[in-house]
Amino acid sequence: SDHDTDDASDEDEDEDAPITASNFAARSRALDAKAALDAQLDAEELQTAAEADADEFEGFEDMSDEEEEVDAPGAGAEDEGAVVLLTAEERAEEKSSGGPDVRVVQRRMRECVRTLKRWKGEASGAKTGRSRFEFVEQLVSDIASYYGYNDFLTGKLFQLFPAIEFFDANEVPRPVTIRTNTLRTRRRDLAQALIDRGVNLEPIGKWTNVGLQVFESGVPIGATPEYLAGHYMLQAASSFLPVIALSPQPHERVLDMASAPGGKATHMAALMQNTGVIFANDANKVRTKSLTANVHRLGCKNVVVCSYDGREFPKVMGGFDRVLLDAPCSGTGVISKDASVKINKTERDFTLLSHLQKQLILCAIDSVNPASKTGGYLVYSTCSVTVEENEAVVDYALRKRPNVHLVDAGLEFGRPGYPSYRGKSFHGSIKLTRRFYPHVHNMDGFFVAKFRVTKRAKRSNDEEVKRANDMSMDEGVMEEDVRFDEREDEEYIQEAKRRRLKAKGVRVPPSRSHTAPSAISG
Repeated sequence: SDHDTDDASDEDEDEDAPITASNFAARSRALDAKAALDAQLDAEELQTAAEADADEFEGFEDMSDEEEEVDAPGAGAEDEGAVVLLTAEERAEEKSSGGPDVRVVQRRMRECVRTLKRWKGEASGAKTGRSRFEFVEQLVSDIASYYGYNDFLTGKLFQLFPAIEFFDANEVPRPVTIRTNTLRTRRRDLAQALIDRGVNLEPIGKWTNVGLQVFESGVPIGATPEYLAGHYMLQAASSFLPVIALSPQPHERVLDMASAPGGKATHMAALMQNTGVIFANDANKVRTKSLTANVHRLGCKNVVVCSYDGREFPKVMGGFDRVLLDAPCSGTGVISKDASVKINKTERDFTLLSHLQKQLILCAIDSVNPASKTGGYLVYSTCSVTVEENEAVVDYALRKRPNVHLVDAGLEFGRPGYPSYRGKSFHGSIKLTRRFYPHVHNMDGFFVAKFRVTKRAKRSNDEEVKRANDMSMDEGVMEEDVRFDEREDEEYIQEAKRRRLKAKGVRVPPSRSHTAPSAISG
């Protein structure tokens, strides 16, 4: 209609105008429409990618002909052999001499990308006189040098994202976002109050009704009267996701296993309308100070702050309707906030973190009450993009706890989890998990998985009898085949006692046996 056309034209005209209370709703509608269009384009892109022949370097951005003419060595030359590949010794020498010229690295990266995109098996190898592996090795080395990563992490991330866009996105800070505290105000009222203070902001998107994105502010956004009064929390958009997925209900009993500084716990308190109880736990006692401060500032009356190692649950307490485990991780999704991740992560770090996450997720599962009438859910999340900390941990939990299964996280966007990675296949339901990337969704790299915990199936009588028979047979075999000779062990026992007494400062006679100590130490 003419009226709709006028509205649309008005919205277009107001697009660059300052945000006011009068045009706030229109801007919100326009943003929702844009988000819907982006989602449609994203779905079409995924469909196209699925139908096309999967190529490892599909993610690289195409370069224009103009760029090729300006940047390619020997402008306009089609010879792929123009790429200068360095040997390992030459790369080491280049680093020791202070590193290569940035423009040289940029050009070499572009040429490697172009060559790899055009690679057509043995024909390309014969033409260039080099193998595909050599080009990949050179590209990874140049990415490490250009963006400042160590070689290990560059290789690890390149296996996941064979595209420069991911590394580029980590050089740009994510948008500043705030979460409206609905215990104290409404988003519309908060937006108006901040606009009156000269803050330029917009709703984040239709997937959240409490988030606002701040573009510019004439006042410190973390020191306004509204902030101090607890009307909002400075919080990354990705941190909304696990709470939205968990969806805690009023009057429930909820556990946040690693909650500091309290963004997620206070978000849950608002969703539960200050009813029920939330146990906000963090293993680091120092961090509970900021957690407690935010709980008080935001007026959360149903939060109990505690400090236990997450692995002590459910021995400390259990029977929760819902549990949120935002696990400690490598931080490979938040490199834009913490650049130290680029150089301080090793293979050992990922091994130890993965082991800790597997321990925590089993404890979290065991802390859920499967008989809960309203809940029985666990959400596992990390701010990491690596498979070892995400899909591998979820797959481990599904194998170790047969009474648990994945359910839809209820998030409208995000990429599905990897069904397989580097030859390892995961549980078929892993596609229900969600991944978020800085270069795709313009938010921190994040992973979210939602589990439903059910009662453990009781064994039938036949199974119990069979299990008992198996155990008795095993015991019989042990009694028959494995016997302990106390006389043989006596000298070892005495030697151990002698050492204990000696450690306490008691004078003891020298050992009568020369074989026992060597056997023990060996």
